[in-house]
Amino acid sequence: MSRGSRADLAGVALGDGSPIAVMGVINVSPESFHAGSVYRGIDAVVTAALGMVEEGAALIDVGARSSAPYLETAISEAEETERLVRAVSALAAKLPAPISVDTCRPAVARAALEAGARVVNDVSTLAEPALAHVAAAHDAGLIVMAAPGPGRVIDEPVATVTRLLATALATAHAAGIPTHRIVLDPGIGFFRETGIAWHAWDVAVLAGLPALAALGRPLCVGVSRKSFVGAITGRDDSAARLPGSLAATTAAVLGGAALIRTHDVPETVDAVRVAERVRSAAR
Repeated sequence: MSRGSRADLAGVALGDGSPIAVMGVINVSPESFHAGSVYRGIDAVVTAALGMVEEGAALIDVGARSSAPYLETAISEAEETERLVRAVSALAAKLPAPISVDTCRPAVARAALEAGARVVNDVSTLAEPALAHVAAAHDAGLIVMAAPGPGRVIDEPVATVTRLLATALATAHAAGIPTHRIVLDPGIGFFRETGIAWHAWDVAVLAGLPALAALGRPLCVGVSRKSFVGAITGRDDSAARLPGSLAATTAAVLGGAALIRTHDVPETVDAVRVAERVRSAAR
């Protein structure tokens, strides 16, 4: 990555020679696509998050509403807020790592940040620009993911992702978020109706990660247990997709990822460290 593509997410340094970081996933949404990521009850949430940090996670990403684009998982803003604030409040009191919250709703993000979260992980490409203003007002880090949406032009995979992320980056800057607090995510798994088979789209974006360095920001990549892995390997059950996920993680690291989001922290940390060593030796 070029100089200047450094980020600081709540004290976690990314890019420009910093170690590749791993972000562990905690879901408190029973409707999430991977049942193994769902923790029921606050004690289970705290125990799982503490375990992930011990296993090498630099951040913990908490989600209270499934964002899988192929599932009917709508819940109210009030329910998402209640789920997320309850989990974040408990984790903030005990976790020695920063908490990221996976939401695209400004009011939900505000409540979670006030409860102790320090990063907003937006999977909507700032469909609601107010979300960026909430992050700015709380001095929070921001992960912005490319995603389709009304009025957005979708054509070639890498060009589309680049265009969407560049627009979102401008929106975040206009809201007052400093560049060094912004990380970008290419949105693996979210482009389902593009005229290109969804798994072919995801592979094309994963292979094209080096081109996204032109955006000048570190990349967060989430491939863990996703359906494109299942399509390639024939594993319909997300519980059987760990080996394929680790292979995709390796590809992401070799392509320039600075942060890997995963359901499986210890295995992913090992894959990241090996791939990181190879990437370093290839420079």
